[in-house]
Amino acid sequence: MTFQRCSGILLHPSSLPGPYGIGDLGPAAYRFIDYLAETGCKLWQVLPLGPTGYGDSPYQCFSAFAGNPYLVSPDLLIQDGLLTGDDLAGMPAFPENRVDFGLIFNWKPALLDKACARFESLPTGPLHDEFAAYRLSNASWLEDFTLFMAIKDANDGRAWTEWPSPLRTRQPAALAAARESFASAILRHEFRQFLFSRQWQALRNYAHGKGLQIIGDIPIFVAMDSSDAWSHPELFYLDEAGKPTVVAGVPPDYFSPTGQLWGNPLYRWDLHQSTGYQWWIERIRATLRTVDIVRIDHFRGFAGYWEIPGDAPTAERGRWVPGPGLELFTAIRGALGELPIIAEDLGEITPDVIELRDMLGLPGMKIYQFGFSGPDNPFLPHHYPRNCIVYTGTHDNDTAWGWYHTAPAHEVDFARRYLNVDGSDFAWDMIRSAWASVAVFALAPLQDLLNLGSEARMNFPGKMGGFWAWRMPPASLEDDLKWRIKGLNYLYER
Repeated sequence: MTFQRCSGILLHPSSLPGPYGIGDLGPAAYRFIDYLAETGCKLWQVLPLGPTGYGDSPYQCFSAFAGNPYLVSPDLLIQDGLLTGDDLAGMPAFPENRVDFGLIFNWKPALLDKACARFESLPTGPLHDEFAAYRLSNASWLEDFTLFMAIKDANDGRAWTEWPSPLRTRQPAALAAARESFASAILRHEFRQFLFSRQWQALRNYAHGKGLQIIGDIPIFVAMDSSDAWSHPELFYLDEAGKPTVVAGVPPDYFSPTGQLWGNPLYRWDLHQSTGYQWWIERIRATLRTVDIVRIDHFRGFAGYWEIPGDAPTAERGRWVPGPGLELFTAIRGALGELPIIAEDLGEITPDVIELRDMLGLPGMKIYQFGFSGPDNPFLPHHYPRNCIVYTGTHDNDTAWGWYHTAPAHEVDFARRYLNVDGSDFAWDMIRSAWASVAVFALAPLQDLLNLGSEARMNFPGKMGGFWAWRMPPASLEDDLKWRIKGLNYLYER
């Protein structure tokens, strides 16, 4: 698929401002879309939208198909008559500038359950018909996911590998009994998914009306503690107890001497092949019902991936194993047609990864912040092909200002010389240069557009705890910033 030259902003919905402890799909999201459109930007990029679990990472979700109920807007539920102002009484004193996931975990689900109870008390009407249609059209994943979550609730949130054996191994009699015993909990989880989908699709339609497209994100691997691994264990390298025999990660490099041990179960690609890659086709299909363009995280894993023994303490001991390559994407294209995909081709990139990306005609990613080691660095704009996406940085990087104040002195000096600046407005100097490049898309995290430092960093790869929590200050989207972005979009025909 051929993309048209334009620009956008990277901001996860959880980072939006608002009174309810976490950014959501309510009024602030609509205001952000209005603001984007007024700047002349055409793209809003988000992180994976799935239900987050331990560690709060959107890259480790309980399902590859479900939405995150934490993002459901209480304001919109009040508009729909599913909540009242009284239901918000006793709301915790949430911090304004960060997400306190502990407080959210204890408050938001209970609030959504109040909405579910009120829904059940309402006379049958259009909303009931919508809910019934949603359950029917999503049954292929929703039934397993909601049962998974109900059993997890009944087991104090423990991972499915620690459940009683009949449930862990999906014995039919045990599953039937669980569906009966946990029917009310299953309904509540179904309703949460319905609310997320209903609010998200309304927001997405609003974005389309403003001329915007949404870039979503698919992590290549699923979380070990996920409905996907529990309901389809045959598709992964798991032993009889459900434990992974091999797991995902990346080998040691300059940034991480022991590598990164992600712990995700690895796919049995031979089994996927035998089904015509049906699970992957359905995953891509479901994602494209949610977003317009898909960034596939760790694209290099389709060419070859780092396989680590399941009991290894670090990622040092492992081996490269060939991925499914072109055959997988041929099957997906055969089912779904040409795909609006961005390949996250970062990390240890070998010729087979480049060959696969280019055979598919997919744009790769250029992270400007990585480019300042010297003039031969491929992340510098004078090396870009048109068919690429330039970012000043991503959710995994420090902010531009954070980088400027912590990077090696020789890289900072090279950056100033390359950009021909004194460094007093470094983030915007990078943004201007990225927008001026030939890259078809130019994007920046909102943190860089706001000139924020390391305190606004979203994530630090390989480190646990305290991340994914940044929220934009409420008064961030000012007219001066809007006109500055609009000016760059005009100057560089974005």
